[in-house]
Order: sequence, then C-alpha cells, then structure tokens
Amino acid sequence: MAGHNKWSKIKRKKGVTDARRSKVWARITRDIMMAARDGGADPDMNPRLALFVDKAKAENMPKDNIERAIKRGTGEIEGADYEELAYEGYGPSGIAIFVEALTDNTNRTVADVRSLFSKAGGNMGTSGSVAFLFDQKAIFEIPAEGLTEDDLFLLVAAAGAENLRTDENEDGEPTFVVEAPVEAFGAVQAALADADIEPSEASLQRLPTTTTALAPEDAAKVLRLLDALDDHQDIQAVYSTLEMDDETLATLEG
Repeated sequence: MAGHNKWSKIKRKKGVTDARRSKVWARITRDIMMAARDGGADPDMNPRLALFVDKAKAENMPKDNIERAIKRGTGEIEGADYEELAYEGYGPSGIAIFVEALTDNTNRTVADVRSLFSKAGGNMGTSGSVAFLFDQKAIFEIPAEGLTEDDLFLLVAAAGAENLRTDENEDGEPTFVVEAPVEAFGAVQAALADADIEPSEASLQRLPTTTTALAPEDAAKVLRLLDALDDHQDIQAVYSTLEMDDETLATLEG
C-alpha cells in the first residue's frame, strides 16, 4: 500500500490519545451529517451513511452522538452548514498531495492549508493540478483468516469489484484488500454482509496512479507535512504519491 495510507497504519499502531480520538469523533460526526444530508437518515438505504455509522461505532462513539449527527444532517435539529472541499499541491521533493476537507469556514481552512504547505517547503496548486495522479476507489480490508482468495474474489467480482490483493494489517496479520469503483461500494458492501464477512475497514480512498520513492530523510520531511495536514480539524483525508519501502518505514518508525 503506497504513500500516506501505509504511514497512517503505523500511526494507528502507536496508539490513539484522547485528544486524537476527539478529532476522529469530530471528523466522523461531520461525515455522518453530510451523508445524512445527501442521502437520508436510513443507513439501510444510504450506504455512505452506513459506512460512517460503522466507523463511529468502531471508534466507540456514543449512540446519542451518532443519532444527533444524523438529525443535524437531515435538518431535524440545527447544526453548522459544512462544505466539502479539495485542496491540491506539492510537498517537499515534488511529492503530489491531495487533501479532502469538510469545513464551515472556507476562508479559515484554505488559509491554514496554504500556510501548512508553505511552512513545509511545498506549495498549493490550482484545482486539477494533481488530481489526475489519483483514482478514487472503494476499498475494503478484510481479515484473511477463514477465507480463500479465490472464493472471496468470485464473491466481490460478482458485485463489481475490480481487484483483490493480499496485504498485512498494522499487527502484521494477513488481510485481503478489495478495490472497486466508487459506484460499486454499496453492492460490494451488501455482498460481503450477505456472506457474513465483516471488513475491518471500508472506505472511499484516492489511490496514486504513480509513486515516488525518497531517501528516508527526504521522506520524513514529506511526512511531517502530511501529519500536520492530517491533524488539522477540518481535514478529512490526505493522500500523496510518496512511496515508502520497508527500509524507509523502519527508519520512520524508530
């Protein structure tokens, strides 16, 4: 798994502080609100909402918080008006970076993101400047125990998946990774549920179509920017074209 997604797994393995959990809850709350606003309050009829409700439960978010977020999204109770935005740019060593944000103050967010790029020695680009380097996909990570690759592939391919590969989770355990078009997210999710297969992760991600390997010290500079962006309260996801081999990862984990 290329770029920042792999680094994110390392960060999760190191543990989640109360402050970081609070940020995670805030992000998921906004995701739930937007999903409910766009697709309705019923998770059974709104796969995107179902995804974020499952994520909220996985992060031990209280049920009342989830229900309030849904009601804010549908307008049953008053809430902030959030807008989905994307920012694009280049980090140190010319690494392309794509940022997804959800904000109730666009002026604040764009100023903050521009400042983070600048301080790291990078620069923000115009819309479309790096988007072509990423493909948005539905991604499902599934524990491999008790499953065969052939059977799982037949199941998800029938639901519209494009690819199945093997990987390891943050604990080094084998896992399958399913890639599918965004529009097939609901069908793949339903097929897995019908087969009583529970993914450890289900999300929409932007996968780089090309990656660049850097020396550990250069990769560290890029990752400081990625971490700073990821820690911002308005930013939902950060993707990059940074490729990290095992040697680089070992250095960065130390």
